[in-house]
Amino acid sequence: MTTDQLLCEAKAAKAAAAALSTEKKNELLCAMADSLVRHEKDILLANDQDVEAAKATISSVMIDRLRLTKERIASMADGLRAVAALKDPVGDVLSQITRPNGLVIRKVRVPMGVVAIIYESRPNVTADAAALALKSGNVCVLRGGKEAIHSNTAIVEALREALREKGVPETFINLVQDTTRASATQLMEARGMVDLLIPRGGAGLIRACVENAKVPCIETGTGICHVYVDKAADLDKAVRIVYNAKTSRPSVCNAEEVCLVHREIAPVFLPRLKEALDEKQVELRLCPEASTIIPGTPAGEKDFDTEFLDYILAIKVVGDVTEAIAHIAAHSTGHSEAIVTEDKSAAALFCAQVDSAAVYVNASTRFTDGGEFGLGCEMGISTQKLGARGPMGLCELTSYKYIIEGDGQIR
Repeated sequence: MTTDQLLCEAKAAKAAAAALSTEKKNELLCAMADSLVRHEKDILLANDQDVEAAKATISSVMIDRLRLTKERIASMADGLRAVAALKDPVGDVLSQITRPNGLVIRKVRVPMGVVAIIYESRPNVTADAAALALKSGNVCVLRGGKEAIHSNTAIVEALREALREKGVPETFINLVQDTTRASATQLMEARGMVDLLIPRGGAGLIRACVENAKVPCIETGTGICHVYVDKAADLDKAVRIVYNAKTSRPSVCNAEEVCLVHREIAPVFLPRLKEALDEKQVELRLCPEASTIIPGTPAGEKDFDTEFLDYILAIKVVGDVTEAIAHIAAHSTGHSEAIVTEDKSAAALFCAQVDSAAVYVNASTRFTDGGEFGLGCEMGISTQKLGARGPMGLCELTSYKYIIEGDGQIR
């Protein structure tokens, strides 16, 4: 099936998806979860094909993003069930007023329509996106990367089997089989067919969508995330937070890429941090001042503007919280930043002046995630300000319309 044909089928399914009751949506989501588990072997075999083909072309860290296990498939199924348990936003009355002439005006939450997602490497996104789209009354068009095409195909087939068995159109969930740039361009230019485009992947993909899309597009994902360790930090707490933010899963967008350290505690803190990070063989890219305290690689011109997605951490020594905030303003992508401090005034200043989607006090940036935020799962992390910002859950996949009830009023 061509991408154009797929888009036509997706558009034709919009009305049926929007009309689903909450009870039916939840029933479908639970059936989809069961189908994923039932087809675990098929999905793992397909994933093995993708992993073997990708080993020669992508890093071991990126292989981790691509790889599925029994536990990850079970987690995907749990994510579907978690979305089923969430409140359905469709139909919520956001506001209601009665005008002096008797007109009753209600602002009501409604589905977007056809939501297209272009993403790379991570096949779990396939299930997450399908779940959120269905629960919010939308039809999804999924366009994964070529490195995950077998995995994505197996996952979508399992999900669509559940839809067929429950007697609803399988075209609520659609997978683009063409993984060339041409199909991505088609989605970006599909005015009248795609109501919202969400890119989820590396900086190149996101930039291409934002710059070239002719359909509404949400900027997501690129994460140059900072952790600032203040002079009033609990150093044990700071080591744990930086270690987790950098090493728990370095290939994802909420992983820390830059550590800023207050000058007063740098001589004590940096050796302790290096000792912890050496367990994971993290390469340190150091500013000149940090280089006088611990060994590492001198930071290059672009190291404080790079999303490494690897076991690499850039470190800079700063004079105070104001200098840390200024550095973040100059280099951040607006994703997630953290301060480690026991000084409430420093924390308050950091929270007030750091302009990112998620700002943490004494916690790891790795929590910027739909599941961790109680959204079930996420469609992506929006780094823009207009519309969705931060983890995109159900509400972020809806729009609203006005419903006006009268009794013969004319103007």
